[in-house]
Amino acid sequence: MPLGEIALLGCVLIEAFGHNETSPMTMHLPADYRVFIDTSGLFEGFVFASGAEHYVALWSEQEAATANAEIEVHIYAPGFVAFAGNGGGEIYAFDEVGAVFMLPMIGMASKSAIKIAGNFFEFAQGFERSVAPGK
Repeated sequence: MPLGEIALLGCVLIEAFGHNETSPMTMHLPADYRVFIDTSGLFEGFVFASGAEHYVALWSEQEAATANAEIEVHIYAPGFVAFAGNGGGEIYAFDEVGAVFMLPMIGMASKSAIKIAGNFFEFAQGFERSVAPGK
């Protein structure tokens, strides 16, 4: 695999660069995220998290791999892996233990991360699903 290429390995791991551009590292998407996507599909809509309503569009594992490479999360916010966007200049990312954070696209840095949930399951509990009339 060419150096710098982002690839999914067994739909579980994302290979990304570590602290320098010559040593790749492996980052995990948390199991609860993968299980949610496998059982419920990708969610796009509003989520109530950390006392506020936010918009979220979850990414597939391939989209996450591509986005992490393109926006260079590994450089600007080491220790985080992005998994969703809000369509308004911020991304959602997991830290190394699986907590959910919001990161700005402009001025992205680990110190700019705002924790909004302890894990993906906690985050997903805030998803606001609309129900069609009469259902």
